[in-house]
Formats: sequence, C-alpha cells, structure tokens
Amino acid sequence: MKFSTAFVLALPAIAAATAVPRQSGNCNTGALTCCNQVQQANSTTVNQLAGLLGLVLGPITGLVGLGCSPIDVLGVGGNSCSAQPVCCTGNTFGGLIGLGCNPINLNL
Repeated sequence: MKFSTAFVLALPAIAAATAVPRQSGNCNTGALTCCNQVQQANSTTVNQLAGLLGLVLGPITGLVGLGCSPIDVLGVGGNSCSAQPVCCTGNTFGGLIGLGCNPINLNL
C-alpha cells in the first residue's frame, strides 16, 4: 500500500518532467504561450496595434506574438494551441502583444 501511495504521489512529478517541450530557440525565461499570429517586430500590423495601445516599441527586432494566451504544459487545464506556440520573454500587455518570441515545436 505504501508503494502504491508513493507511486501515485510521484506520478505528477514524472509527468511534469516528460511533458516539457523541446525547442530550437532559447526559452529559459518567459512564458509559454499560444499566439494567433507571430510577426516581425517592424511589421505594419504590429506597429498599428502598438500605436492603438499607446506603446512605443522602439528599435526592437525579432518576432512579436499577437493575441496570445498561456499554454498549460501538462494539458490538465484544457488549454491547447491550435495556432502558433511560442516562448515570449517580453511583456504580453494582457495577451495582446508578446515581445521577444521564439517559435516552439510542441510535437517533439
């Protein structure tokens, strides 16, 4: 009985260790999110949305996620990503814009 209790208690830790996605980009910090669109920082869409929000993005480069929501890595919360999974290191501004995004392959 003690073995089965220990196994049941250890199971979430094992699942968490195996469910972490591998990615080609650097995602040591930041949040794993699902974005409706991912565009270059200097794109017209990103600049228009930033202007509407009153944000001055400045001379940033790289990818920007638009319309982002958090992803539950374990899949327990019901969140899944049918759009573009990314890791964003910058402010998400309530999920509207995620800065410093790197695409992630969740199928590995």
